[in-house]
Amino acid sequence: MKRTIKFIVVHCTATTPETSIKAIQNYWKKSLKWSSPGYHWMIKQGGNRVQLIPENMISNGVAGFNHSCINIAYIGGLVGVYSAYDTRTEQQKMSMIILLKELKERYPEAKILGHRDFVGVHKACPCFDAIQEYKDI
Repeated sequence: MKRTIKFIVVHCTATTPETSIKAIQNYWKKSLKWSSPGYHWMIKQGGNRVQLIPENMISNGVAGFNHSCINIAYIGGLVGVYSAYDTRTEQQKMSMIILLKELKERYPEAKILGHRDFVGVHKACPCFDAIQEYKDI
């Protein structure tokens, strides 16, 4: 299926940085009852990228916009139980930049936004200003 990608969306997983991808996937399936993942890509603390779903498929990153998004997340975004915070490691930051550059090559018209930059979203995600940080990509 060919999709028109308008947005490359940066997320945090809203978990502690040590949370496993398996635990996040279990939450999506068991608690949220999602049949597909929340993100196309996740970036672990050490910078390793994991693709959860092909880019031609729809993930569950931004309600109402998923048909036109590629969703990527770094694992983290929480300190303690409920404190939103930019927990990215230097490795995650570098890996995110490399991935965003690759995605912009594939989807040159797509805008890079943070989850919080969409109208109606009332979340801190990704816990930093993605528009400003990635404006030169």
